Amino acid sequence: MSFPPPTAAFGRIISVRGSLARVGVLAAGPMNLTEARATVGRFVSIRCSSSTIVAMITEVSCEHLPSSDAYIASASVDLLGEILGGPVRPKFQRGVTNYPTIGDTVDLISNQELRTVYAPSGSDQINVGTLQQDQSVIAYVDVEEMLSKHFAVLGSTGVGKSSGVSLLLNEILRSRPNLRIFLLDVHNEYGRCFGDRALVLNPRNLKLPFWLFNFEEIVDVLFAGRPGVPEELDILAEVIPMAKGIYTQYQNADRVGLKRIDPKSIGYTADTPVPYRLVDLISLIDERMGKLENRSSRIIYHKLISRIETVRNDPRYAFMFENANVGGDTMAEVISHLFRLPANGRPLTIMQLAGFPAEVVDSVVSVLCRMAFDFGLWSDGVSPLLFVCEEAHRYASADRNIGFGPTRKAVSRIAKEGRKYGVYLGLVTQRPAELDATIISQCNTLFAMRLANDRDQALLRSAVSDAAANLLSFVPSLGTREVLAFGEGVALPTRLRFKEVPPHQLPRSEAAISTVPSATAGHDMHFVGAVLERWRGATSHREVPNDPGFNDRPAARTVEAPMLQPSMGLDPDRFSLLKKPLR
Repeated sequence: MSFPPPTAAFGRIISVRGSLARVGVLAAGPMNLTEARATVGRFVSIRCSSSTIVAMITEVSCEHLPSSDAYIASASVDLLGEILGGPVRPKFQRGVTNYPTIGDTVDLISNQELRTVYAPSGSDQINVGTLQQDQSVIAYVDVEEMLSKHFAVLGSTGVGKSSGVSLLLNEILRSRPNLRIFLLDVHNEYGRCFGDRALVLNPRNLKLPFWLFNFEEIVDVLFAGRPGVPEELDILAEVIPMAKGIYTQYQNADRVGLKRIDPKSIGYTADTPVPYRLVDLISLIDERMGKLENRSSRIIYHKLISRIETVRNDPRYAFMFENANVGGDTMAEVISHLFRLPANGRPLTIMQLAGFPAEVVDSVVSVLCRMAFDFGLWSDGVSPLLFVCEEAHRYASADRNIGFGPTRKAVSRIAKEGRKYGVYLGLVTQRPAELDATIISQCNTLFAMRLANDRDQALLRSAVSDAAANLLSFVPSLGTREVLAFGEGVALPTRLRFKEVPPHQLPRSEAAISTVPSATAGHDMHFVGAVLERWRGATSHREVPNDPGFNDRPAARTVEAPMLQPSMGLDPDRFSLLKKPLR
């Protein structure tokens, strides 16, 4: 027994083909204003003998009407699912088991039927907004399905994408307070969105030892993103495992008084995540250089030593090379700190990337992705982690000649295998067409906001099922905060509106400035001089009084990142003009 039909039907089935049907819209019967606006995107219910089929209007036309005068228009509908169980205990399920027949009654879907379709099926649901068709019906997302099968948020700049990410992550944290989340924050927007539940990391308080980088990643750092010199790479590949063996040998000798052994026999590779000291690495290279008589061969070794020394002495790389000659196996502390084990009330890590040297960002992201996956792999997924990648097209580009290969490989590995080991992926991008198609195809829940680019729309069309493909015609005309949600996390392909995000959870760049100049802010030489002092301070070892981080610089890794505050050297009005303040 299905829902009882209203007195005046909206239309009748005139043809059925696979998952599509054609409806003749009836002229007879009174139609109120809502019914008269029955257009594309609206849901209808088809009354069958044993169920009520839920369908969506994808086209309305008055051309090629049946010969009968009873119809004023015809509408194409996609069959999406059916309501079973009758009016007492109705239940919605995807797919259609009993297809409609010619002449079956079609009505605009009622509020009660919409509530049945979008009713939460369990406690693991989050409230993300309301349906665009009926503001009184709440749109729920299944957290388990969304996380375990990965998700993506797609949309052009300015459509509310960052606010949507903040909303989703806050709701996920409310539903799963013990889930750990790692967010790559490319533009330093999310520092204030999660209050005291988030640990904010940046170059000032991050400690990511250089020996955690694998061979490809450390080469990318040393050569500043350019291809490495083959001769120098051969030397590095030989001496890095030996440096690791030397360090391990020292440690063993200190502990149990073992006799010295050959470092080569320990069996480490250049990618084994064990500590080594830069002083050992350089001394090994220097030792080899000293044995050479050919001047041209010695130049190669000399250039490699100079390259290592230059990077080590660059203050922008202090997060990697601090205590580089002291050593110490801090891998457990680094992973515990990065991935919140234990969480200590802060299950979310925000990695602010805007302050890192541009040449090293790809390598840092590669290390973080790889370590997140490997920890999940070797811990058998005991402690689930959601890895959210903002501006994902920068790190996993579809063009193999763009970006850093190991980063793409690390993100791809999470996408393909992560769910088996409790490592889930959330992608956020404004250019899905530039994202690796293999990676985005693994995201089974998509939140598509306004996309104007034809290539982006084409990729989205290839990523969703045929039943939802007709919805994509709405993508270029979606309003701000409007979303088309597809996939496993939602009951049906849905056009919804994200709910309002509280002001304290709104993402905003910490360096955002108004385009309207302040009348009170002067641009005198004192202001310019103060800016230059901070500018130079970013790449020098001396402490700069005008650096906002001068007085509140963390003394140890465990100190949390301080929020930006104007320094005493610049008054607040002038500080607001600085585009990229140091942390």
